[in-house]
Amino acid sequence: MPTDLAVVTDSTAYLPEELVERHRLVVVPLKVVLRGRPLDDGIEATPAQLTDALRGRRVVTTSRPAPETFAEVYRELAEKGATGIVSIHLSGELSGTYEAALLAARDADVPVRVVDSRTLGMGMGFSVLAAAEAAADGASLEEAAIAAEKRAQTTSALFYVDTLEYLRRGGRIGAAAAFMGTALAVKPLLHVSDGLIGPLEKVRTATRAISRLEELAVERAGAGPVDVAVHHLASPERAEALAGRLRERLTGLGELYVSEVGAVIGAHAGPGLLAVVVSPR
Repeated sequence: MPTDLAVVTDSTAYLPEELVERHRLVVVPLKVVLRGRPLDDGIEATPAQLTDALRGRRVVTTSRPAPETFAEVYRELAEKGATGIVSIHLSGELSGTYEAALLAARDADVPVRVVDSRTLGMGMGFSVLAAAEAAADGASLEEAAIAAEKRAQTTSALFYVDTLEYLRRGGRIGAAAAFMGTALAVKPLLHVSDGLIGPLEKVRTATRAISRLEELAVERAGAGPVDVAVHHLASPERAEALAGRLRERLTGLGELYVSEVGAVIGAHAGPGLLAVVVSPR
């Protein structure tokens, strides 16, 4: 990175590894507890392990990184020459990760601007990339943080889940519970709104729900320049098929990434998750 700004995020961005390396991003893992063992999301805890645990109806819990973890990351970056740090994290409404980063930033050796992306997955990932690109272009700490905030505000995260059960277990379902009721035949479409997971539409079959997810993504993208990400958990074929259709339909498409979510988001969404993130440039 040809500037002295460093960019930090957390493991729930699910950024492709090549982007992490290209932009020299620092990714702090959240914790997943499987079989009583706390594991680092994306490092020790894999999507396959999570899927096996969930399908076996074993208890899976998640937790934020400790403030001390962020403090150590900030200290190491300062020692390597960073004179400012932009630290961008998943919605503070869904996790204490943002709060932990704020606590660590107070005593950091260099200025740290902590950004609540108010979203998750590549909704946050595109925000992280915006900050990294701004930093590479010589932006100030505040300018890079503002670039991240603006990108997050214009990005839509839409997703389908096979069942609301995992969101209910994790307490992340919010208003969607009342919206969906107890109709087991309903296939829910959800989105991230104001930092929370909320209801969008309810559809009667999985096929129709995925088709509607595609239509909503196309509507959000419009004809302008846009980047897109497709996420999934244990559904690679559906994700690739959806990505292929979006490549054909989006006239202003820039980058399109397909990635499997890690254990933290997967624990709350469950196997069968299919998500589309639409991020206008």
